[in-house]
Amino acid sequence: MTKANLSGIIPIFPCPDMQSTADFYGKLGFESAPNTSSSEPHIRLNRDDIDLILTQSALQRIFPNRIQYGYGNDAYFITEKQAAMQQELVDKGITIVRPLMLTDYGHKEFVFEDNDGRWIAVGNKTI
Repeated sequence: MTKANLSGIIPIFPCPDMQSTADFYGKLGFESAPNTSSSEPHIRLNRDDIDLILTQSALQRIFPNRIQYGYGNDAYFITEKQAAMQQELVDKGITIVRPLMLTDYGHKEFVFEDNDGRWIAVGNKTI
């Protein structure tokens, strides 16, 4: 039997204000494709090989993983050029909550915070 391979993932971010979050990610170079007239309104964001889906939350505040569960990032973007990406975000005024470092699990990464309080790690494994 042939094994089925997974080839990607598209994180879904519930948002108190989809447009505000789309604008934030627009500062990071993501292009926006709103589909707000469908039965499940959403905004699809794309940059390079990364897609995100924004949905409207019934809550007025997002509770990121670190708050709900005590630790953890909310997404992980992969890049080979971590230092250049970190500098790009710094230049755009994005909050870096954990600067570029080598983790105890063998990844070179940094973490930024989005406008809804999510922590997004950006990096790649080194080993």
